[in-house]
Amino acid sequence: MKTYSAKAVDIKRKWYLVDAKGRVLGDVAVEAANILRGKNKVTFTPHIDNGDHVVVINASQVVLTGKKETDKEYHRFSGYVGGHHSESARHMRARRPEQMVMLAVRGMIPHNKLGRKTLTKLRVYRDEKHEQEAQQPVHHKF
Repeated sequence: MKTYSAKAVDIKRKWYLVDAKGRVLGDVAVEAANILRGKNKVTFTPHIDNGDHVVVINASQVVLTGKKETDKEYHRFSGYVGGHHSESARHMRARRPEQMVMLAVRGMIPHNKLGRKTLTKLRVYRDEKHEQEAQQPVHHKF
């Protein structure tokens, strides 16, 4: 019996729509990360990017459990002296809710060249409006 290994030429990519309205942030991120990596396909190969495109809508209505809304901190660093910035999840949601989902998904894919290439197939929008109508994304059932 031979082990099947996917080839980049044979990959057919689909578009999936994930609605984050009223869902827990981690659940949305796991679903998006699995589709991006291609783990929902039988042809999954760890070293090949055979995942599909993901469009996440309603990022501003994602749910954080427990006291994470006030206690969770997001950190970033500019690289300059005194350039450390941190803000709570409540402020991040008000300023840029797409970033919350993007960071959660980014933490769930490999931190290497393949992971960075995989992240380019993720699009996150704060409302129901998105720019990928022409691609006819299919609602992914969780």
